[in-house]
Amino acid sequence: MKSTLTRRHFLAGAALLPSLASGGTFAQGTLRPRRAGRIKLSCNLYSFNDPLRKGEMSLDQVLELCSELGFDAVDPTGYYFPGYPEVPPDKYLFEFKKKAHLLGLDISGTGVRNDFTLADAAQRSADVALVKKWVAVAAKLGAPVLRVFAGKELAEGRSRAQANDFVVEALRLCAAYGQQQGVMIVLQNHNEFLKTTDEVLHILQRVDSDWLGLNLDIGSLRQGDPYAEIARLAPYAYTWQLKENVYRQGVEEKTDVAKIIQIAREAGYRGYLPIETLRGDPRVQVPRFLAEVQAALGT
Repeated sequence: MKSTLTRRHFLAGAALLPSLASGGTFAQGTLRPRRAGRIKLSCNLYSFNDPLRKGEMSLDQVLELCSELGFDAVDPTGYYFPGYPEVPPDKYLFEFKKKAHLLGLDISGTGVRNDFTLADAAQRSADVALVKKWVAVAAKLGAPVLRVFAGKELAEGRSRAQANDFVVEALRLCAAYGQQQGVMIVLQNHNEFLKTTDEVLHILQRVDSDWLGLNLDIGSLRQGDPYAEIARLAPYAYTWQLKENVYRQGVEEKTDVAKIIQIAREAGYRGYLPIETLRGDPRVQVPRFLAEVQAALGT
């Protein structure tokens, strides 16, 4: 399938192009990047969900704080923009983009809340239309990826096979539109309809598009050894959500950040690594977690 040309294999192959051009050869499975890519840190603005929702902080203030803390980028979900699910005026988007740039911040991605498992075809079509509208927003912001979901829990009376078909059909439409606009669609595993690594891979393989990748949410793999599951998915990651805690056989434990960084690097990842805190005051928790991740990166 096309999507088996993962980031790891693509980067590794590119690194060997000069030697191949000069007559060199390589054995299947031995490709590796010649240099380790720099992982850049982004802040998923869901970390600031409470103060943003309560009006205690504005998006401008969050941008300023992320800049002061030394992030490379931010990842603002669509529902923090005024008027969501409708898209903001271009003037607002361009002012946001300008402010982020002047603060030294890239926009590593954005996202929407959708459900492609719904039984009603009209509702699924409406959610595809929502994704397409926000693909256009991502393109205007210069965000390379748009985060989407498969859907919520499987409804009673519906087969998993049928719901899988719904999700695959919708994601194919979204990925095709993303390709037209230059925005990659990233499917977030979120411990809802998609709970296991096998379920995630089943969807990615069936959609079969290089414009669909994974937003690897490390806190939503809750069956088995989390690090083994993360390692299986890492080659498909176009972006991440690095959280403070993971789950081992459903039991929460502190994330071994150094192990996550190792997994990302071994997969050849060279992009943004968004971090996300879920508890406590983000004005305290985000700087603390950022420092922990920076230490693991050696920066």
